[in-house]
Amino acid sequence: MGFLRIRTTVDERPGRLASLAAALAEKGGNILGLSVQPDTDGTVDEFMADIPASPEAVRAALEAAGGRRVEVVAATAHELTDEPTRALLLAARLRGMPWRLPELLAELLRADDARWVYGSAAGEAGELPDPTLLTVPVAQRRAVRLRRSHLPFTLTEAARAAAFVRLAQPPAEPAGHDRQVRLADGGEVMIRPLTPIYRDAVRDLHERCSPESRRFRYFTAMPTLPPRLFDRLCDRGRGLSLVAGHDGQVVALATLLFTADPGIAEVGFLVEDRWQGRGLGGVLARMLVQHARDLGFAEIRAGMLSDNTRMRRLMLPLGATLTYTEDPGVIEARLPLGVMAAASPGAA
Repeated sequence: MGFLRIRTTVDERPGRLASLAAALAEKGGNILGLSVQPDTDGTVDEFMADIPASPEAVRAALEAAGGRRVEVVAATAHELTDEPTRALLLAARLRGMPWRLPELLAELLRADDARWVYGSAAGEAGELPDPTLLTVPVAQRRAVRLRRSHLPFTLTEAARAAAFVRLAQPPAEPAGHDRQVRLADGGEVMIRPLTPIYRDAVRDLHERCSPESRRFRYFTAMPTLPPRLFDRLCDRGRGLSLVAGHDGQVVALATLLFTADPGIAEVGFLVEDRWQGRGLGGVLARMLVQHARDLGFAEIRAGMLSDNTRMRRLMLPLGATLTYTEDPGVIEARLPLGVMAAASPGAA
């Protein structure tokens, strides 16, 4: 019998995890630990198993069960420690010894090597073609680069590393609090969390927006926001929505909604036409991204119509990439939060 750390990518379809577990059971495996992580082209399932079969036999069994990019490496009993407990203990050590950040990051992600990088090299986060390298931004033009030869890094691990780094930095302003914002053109707005008191103001926002703006937001020129959808946007158990106000009116609505996919949240924006192109969308996007990072999400996604150029200009400066969907008229922006690019002022 031997301990193995097993990682495989699967399509996001019901029943895939059960198929993998059955394949391991057929090889006499006893699953001792499991994590499910989102990644760029599917879901990564990672198992800690006590199994008598050889790594080659395990790999073949999982590939037959629908696994892709199966990696099987030797593990030890020490790795059976409870992962949340281990992360908390490392966090406590970091708070007392922040100068040991690279070493503790390497321990958190079980990396082979971790070192500081500076200047232009620190700006390569998320852009390295080698999946066994991960660059974690720490400050402007400073980052920690990790290398792990036996297992590629996942989006979830990048998000964990980014959250870990936050412990060694000054506390960030909570995203959900009221915030007065001055835009580049001198205009000012007050950004607040959406609550039921804004029901009429949000209804008026929809009526003032052009059919095209509403179509870009909802994929149909929805003249009013249905009451059930408004109530869902106000539910903090399902996400966070922000409103931007000016002169007694709501001029923009930004939403961050939790999804059933582990570690993934969705964002959407509706900005009144006369406030578009002034940077308001970018401000709202960065606030939602920060909130998603604070909650531990690994990735943000945003579906958009293929002709929505304004949404593209909003998401791409944040570090998002665009992918096609099964609908030829819809594309999806995907933003891994652990390696978010330095955000520049948006044009939305």
